Amino acid sequence: MNIVPPENRREKAILVGLCSPPETPRTLVEEYLDELAFLADTAGADVVESFIQDKKLRDPAYCIGKGKVEELVIFVKEKEIDLVIFDDDLTPAQARNLEKTLECKVIDRTGLILQIFAIRAQSAQAKMQVELAQLEYMLPRLSGQWTHLSKQKGGIGNKGPGETQIETDRRLVRNRISLLKKKLQEVSLQHDTQTRGRQTVPRVSLVGYTNAGKSTLMNVLCPEAEAFAENRLFATLDTKTRRLELNINKLVLLSDTVGFIRKLPHTLVESFKSTLDEVLQADFLLHVIDISHHSFEDQREVVRETLKEIGVEHDNIIEVFNKIDAVEDPARLEEIREKYPDAVYISAIKGVNIALLKEMISEQVAREYAERKISVHVSNYKLITYLYEHTEVIDKRYVDEEVELTFRVRKNQIKHIDALINSSQTTRG
Repeated sequence: MNIVPPENRREKAILVGLCSPPETPRTLVEEYLDELAFLADTAGADVVESFIQDKKLRDPAYCIGKGKVEELVIFVKEKEIDLVIFDDDLTPAQARNLEKTLECKVIDRTGLILQIFAIRAQSAQAKMQVELAQLEYMLPRLSGQWTHLSKQKGGIGNKGPGETQIETDRRLVRNRISLLKKKLQEVSLQHDTQTRGRQTVPRVSLVGYTNAGKSTLMNVLCPEAEAFAENRLFATLDTKTRRLELNINKLVLLSDTVGFIRKLPHTLVESFKSTLDEVLQADFLLHVIDISHHSFEDQREVVRETLKEIGVEHDNIIEVFNKIDAVEDPARLEEIREKYPDAVYISAIKGVNIALLKEMISEQVAREYAERKISVHVSNYKLITYLYEHTEVIDKRYVDEEVELTFRVRKNQIKHIDALINSSQTTRG
């Protein structure tokens, strides 16, 4: 699946998209191909040309029509193209037929994104997640790897060596998939154990479309974060969590996560669920939106839909419109402000309105938590220990044989805490 050849020469690529009006208008397909070109550049390929096929139904053999295939054959030969990238998913048969006809590598959008993830993965967990996604993508395509053996037939009742090799490979891939899933489950359990102590601290996650500026914002909010930020898609794959001090004498844990994108491969969503657990466990989310992008509203919806897909059902989301410095038309900016009055508008790279964003985070935390004060007998160590483990104790004073504890607790836990306190005091009485 590697795109970049051993000598690290950037490959020459062409892009192919399918237009099926009115479901997918040509302008939308052109926008998809622009994004696909950005993905190709990130993976290490130079896009020479883009082709759009107007076709109601996909051809079962080639995805595109035979006339367009012939056009691509001529172009590939004349321009010495190394790689053809389809914006839509190809079946294993379509990919094989196209590679045989075009006599060059052919991949689809999913394969390209998997390649970028493989390049970007740094931690052992991210590498395992990417490998798992790649193997699940590769499994139904293995038969194409052994066409040179498939015609070698064995005797009656015996399987040919080609088929035997395919089955052997499939078994090896399935075994590796099972092993990776087991390892990732163990990593997830270890992560749960490590983060158990964070339950009393509010947790906030940055989410958004890839390249919206999440890592840049994290570096501004938490200067010691040193999150990798670059004008590239999927610059961040590994979740990074840092402490964020607020002006209400309150600490929160801020996490930066992998960005989302249109047509994000389902295998990647599944593989990265352990990484995305930070999003699921967060008290609320900061949805970072690139306001300077002409399709920011579509990107906003993609993120919302992906959040639903991974299981986020609450609306505890602060929308953060980033890159306001890149919006040249003040009237356009004002129009967006009127449409989204509850959002905060910032420039992470210029540091504009960062203090206002912190205030909004503080207000959200204040809404989620309540402050309580109780007196407990010093001998009631079980209750005291429980409060230290499950709430945020912010003050402790001794008065005779009593301990006065002031603590913060999530509002949805107040009834449970009150019941424990009453039960404990009743038992002692």
